[in-house]
Amino acid sequence: MSADEIRGISHGTAPVPLSVLDLVTVGAGSTATDALRTSASLARLTEARGFHRYWVAEHHSMPGVASSSPAVILAHLAAHTERIRLGSGGVMLPNHAPLVIAEQFGTLEALAPGRIDLGLGRAPGTDGATAAALRRTQTLNEGADDFPQQLAELIRFLDDDFPDGHRYRRIHAIPGPVQSTTPGGVQSPHRPPVWLLGSSGFSARLAGMLGLPFAFAHHFSAQNTVPALDLYRESFSPSAVLDEPYALIGVSALATDEEREARRQVRAGAVNMLRLRTGQPGLFPDPDDVEKHEFSPMEEEFVHSWTANIVHGTADEVRAGLDDLQKRTGADELMLTSHAHRGELRLRSYELIADAYGLPTGVSA
Repeated sequence: MSADEIRGISHGTAPVPLSVLDLVTVGAGSTATDALRTSASLARLTEARGFHRYWVAEHHSMPGVASSSPAVILAHLAAHTERIRLGSGGVMLPNHAPLVIAEQFGTLEALAPGRIDLGLGRAPGTDGATAAALRRTQTLNEGADDFPQQLAELIRFLDDDFPDGHRYRRIHAIPGPVQSTTPGGVQSPHRPPVWLLGSSGFSARLAGMLGLPFAFAHHFSAQNTVPALDLYRESFSPSAVLDEPYALIGVSALATDEEREARRQVRAGAVNMLRLRTGQPGLFPDPDDVEKHEFSPMEEEFVHSWTANIVHGTADEVRAGLDDLQKRTGADELMLTSHAHRGELRLRSYELIADAYGLPTGVSA
């Protein structure tokens, strides 16, 4: 497969394809039901406007993030869309048995043939205690250290190609390729392409060595973006999956009709992250409440640092920021994640960005 085949579609005047990363943000005064309805509306909207793919991130024990079960959400989104690629950004492989992931994403592929991506990470997506509860073990480093082996096992389940004599040779992930070898069976030739996700050099190097597409979390590890992408490209070895490197980066971006509102929302998002980092996670705060808060010097420093990496402002300002970021990193795709207190602001952000790049005019969700 070539990078051009991964890009797949026209992207207006954007330098590269634009995609969506959804954490299913829950704002103060709203519910997870509200957030999930927003996600369905956002998937329909961004499909209509020509965004390339829509990924859902796995996080746990965070009240302001309702995306603990990506496969469940993706099944729901598959029922509400027709063309846009859907995937995980990502599933945290150490939290799950590889066979379970292969079965879940085989099911998603059966529901939405040719539209599913399987993005994999090796971080827990939560704190240590929650990770221990998920994994039913107190040895948290084991999952991360075993990531290459877990990945190899998962790919063998997806391809149904354990060698003779292997203890899993007679185990099959279903839906999956084995169905095409049973009497009268017909199986789609597609299986979800695997992406590796990361925020450091480990996954960048592994993705390059295996010849897999790579997604880097620029939105929370901006200082490592260029080194990680350089390492990925330097390590890249062509494979049956990909003949040249292909890297997307996750970018926090929020466009609003008025610049002041963008500043209010990203400051509220920074406070939300500050609370998470200090062990006080909660719902995405109301910007009106944040404006009343008296910040300590430490808090103000954190907020300033966090918001510096968010591309925000009017549509033209966001476009300029995204163009500059793509030029600096050479990313093959930009995956935008927009965080705001209210769902309608997130929808409006993607509308404004689509307009700024001349993406197809679709019917609003």
